[in-house]
Amino acid sequence: MHGPVFGEFLGTMMLLLFGNGVVANVVLDRSKGKDSGWMVIATGWGFAVFCGIVTSLGVGGVAHLNPAVTVASAIVSGNYSQVVPFIAAQLAGALLSGVLVWLVYLPHWRGSDPDSKLAVFCTQPAIRAPLQNALSEVIGTVVLIVVGMALASKGFATAGLAPGMGPFFWGILVWAIGLSLGGQTGYAINPARDLGPRMAHALLPIPGKRGSDWGYAWVPVLAPLTGAAVGALIVRATGIA
Repeated sequence: MHGPVFGEFLGTMMLLLFGNGVVANVVLDRSKGKDSGWMVIATGWGFAVFCGIVTSLGVGGVAHLNPAVTVASAIVSGNYSQVVPFIAAQLAGALLSGVLVWLVYLPHWRGSDPDSKLAVFCTQPAIRAPLQNALSEVIGTVVLIVVGMALASKGFATAGLAPGMGPFFWGILVWAIGLSLGGQTGYAINPARDLGPRMAHALLPIPGKRGSDWGYAWVPVLAPLTGAAVGALIVRATGIA
């Protein structure tokens, strides 16, 4: 199996296996990383992005791994032909990642509290204020798109990035967003990151789980897509790409 669509599937699965895995390690009872804190979570997500991108590129993918990046890339390039297949593959990979994290931490679900179990799979706001939460996600996603696309700009690297440096820089970018802008909502900045694992939470036989909070789910789905569109327009207007 090889190619761009499969790359989106496998890369997204790997990204979220590591990303949601670090959350599980920090929040689930009796885990070795229990209560190790936000720095561990944000760092783990940065490394997860690196691993997901490398995996996608290794099987012939383009390593969007995020519907927001796919939409922004389509707006910038004017080519929308890959939007639907890429997003479908990303969601499938995200759903599978939720199942795999559940299996890895199988002994820990019974003793953990329901909110922690949900947090492993999807984002929850620190202060529930949906419009403000959505604004936070929009801003975070704009930053992701503008800075991420600036990494490939001639202003930053005249001859292009050296081989292998793109995944490294994208990992640092997501790490920085988590440390700086992520405390309000848990920084989904990726609809697949939230929706796919949230679906897994709803479907899996997790003992003592709470509802999957579908009333909030629109925030980490629609707000990043809005941020992607705004970020892409900024990229076009400024000549970054």
